[in-house]
Amino acid sequence: MKAGKILLGILSGAAAGAAVGILFAPKKGTDTRRRIADKSNEYMYDTKSKFNDLADNLSHRYDSVKTKVRGKSKKMQARMDGDDKIIY
Repeated sequence: MKAGKILLGILSGAAAGAAVGILFAPKKGTDTRRRIADKSNEYMYDTKSKFNDLADNLSHRYDSVKTKVRGKSKKMQARMDGDDKIIY
């Protein structure tokens, strides 16, 4: 519970600092909002890209494991059927 409170405090402090920074920014509000929107879009694109890469990687690993398990299953079935022609 202590770590949760610390994390909450850090996030609250960061949000408060960002709000104060925006309020006292030296640029016009329209420029600041545009920059915030641009950065948000950039972060969102990066996050989506990383998520897609992770999903592709996991899918590839899943297919690889599935292929290996099928091969092992076929070998075990052949052993159970008494087929001695299989080379290991």
